[in-house]
Amino acid sequence: MTAQPGTRVLQTDRDAIAAAAACLAQGGLVAFPTETVYGLGAAAGNGEAIARLYAAKGRPAFNPLIAHVADAAAARRLAVFDDAATRLAAAFWPGPLTLVLPKRTDCGVADLALAGLDSVAVRVPAHPVAAALLKAFNGPVVAPSANRSGHVSPTDAAHVLHDLRGRIDLIIDSGPCTVGVESTIVSCLGEPTLLRPGGLPREDIERALNRALAIPAVAEETPLAPGMLASHYAPKARLRLDAQAPRADEALLAFGPAPAFFGTTLNLSARGDLIEAATNLFSHLRALDACGATTIAVMPVPHEGLGEAINDRLARAAAPR
Repeated sequence: MTAQPGTRVLQTDRDAIAAAAACLAQGGLVAFPTETVYGLGAAAGNGEAIARLYAAKGRPAFNPLIAHVADAAAARRLAVFDDAATRLAAAFWPGPLTLVLPKRTDCGVADLALAGLDSVAVRVPAHPVAAALLKAFNGPVVAPSANRSGHVSPTDAAHVLHDLRGRIDLIIDSGPCTVGVESTIVSCLGEPTLLRPGGLPREDIERALNRALAIPAVAEETPLAPGMLASHYAPKARLRLDAQAPRADEALLAFGPAPAFFGTTLNLSARGDLIEAATNLFSHLRALDACGATTIAVMPVPHEGLGEAINDRLARAAAPR
């Protein structure tokens, strides 16, 4: 298989794993096989790489991403495990199970990958290539399915190349995936709850827990994890969108050249770069909320590219509550 310039395709061997780990460390995007589907990986702590990942998939929405880690010990460095999560991890990791857990304050996963939430979705994949890559990279890797948004999830490197040729840096080709559907997602933010059916049957999970999984009662506007809709991060302060200039009692969330202002100001991107703006979106909202202002004036952000997702999240955060 050959790719156009900009996307390398490597057959699986030790050198390919080393090249992929180096690419991730440099902020690149790497498609790699898991037992479920091919994932599009970016370093979980690199907000700019994650913004590029959203852009590569096309028509992005800033939904939370699953952090893939090498083992349960690495997962515990990201998240807080209760008894149910501990039992499920012991029973099904490595494997096609994702757990949504309270994040640790020092988890190191970028705010953009968490979609501003205080929880993190984690998984230990069973595929030997994914395991080797995670070990070589020595850190968490966020990896949604390696396809354009709205397309069928890829179970072969050829599917990835068809969708993402020239949009990502590297594909590790290890043949077809064995499971072929995405991981099952279970929330352990309270009563264990099935958020997304997937490659691990519900019955197996319930048998391990010796109890039935709850089902979300209401699907809201923004995902808590892939495959489930729930409340997203919204600041306590009111947002005033498309503001041309801040008022004296407001904080300012700027984009591009900002007006002179003596109040608290953070700029999503002074140079008007949408990737930088996406990287800063959630952390800047949190910081401005913490400054104590009752209203945050938000300058206009273009709607093209990543701007579509930025404006979607700002509109949701500004909605009446």
